[in-house]
Amino acid sequence: MADCMTVVDYLRLEPEPSLVAQDCSACGARYFARRNACSKCGGQGFAAALAATTGKLRAFTIVYRAAPGVTVPFISAVVDLDGGGTVQANLIGVEPVPEAVVLGMCARLVIFPVGEDAMGTKAIAFGFTPT
Repeated sequence: MADCMTVVDYLRLEPEPSLVAQDCSACGARYFARRNACSKCGGQGFAAALAATTGKLRAFTIVYRAAPGVTVPFISAVVDLDGGGTVQANLIGVEPVPEAVVLGMCARLVIFPVGEDAMGTKAIAFGFTPT
């Protein structure tokens, strides 16, 4: 995707949208943000690992207050990825009411533009949508 940048460094757009985790070399704990040390074992070695693009909804909250310019309400969710790892992201394509969300529902990774800079570069974010 030319003229695009991701809002987090662990989101990859090519060849297909995906998340790249950092697995602790000592104990296998999985993280998405950069780490200096593993919070589980204290290890300092990490290896990049492609994470699953599907998972199940573990938890959610409906957000009604946000920074200026952010449309509310929206659903902030925690997704347990198939094959290991947990990631926080917005739940996309679901009405932000409790009745529309089911814990354990299957979801898949989706990407979407969230803005554009003065040079025309689009910022791309990720979320999950029910399958």
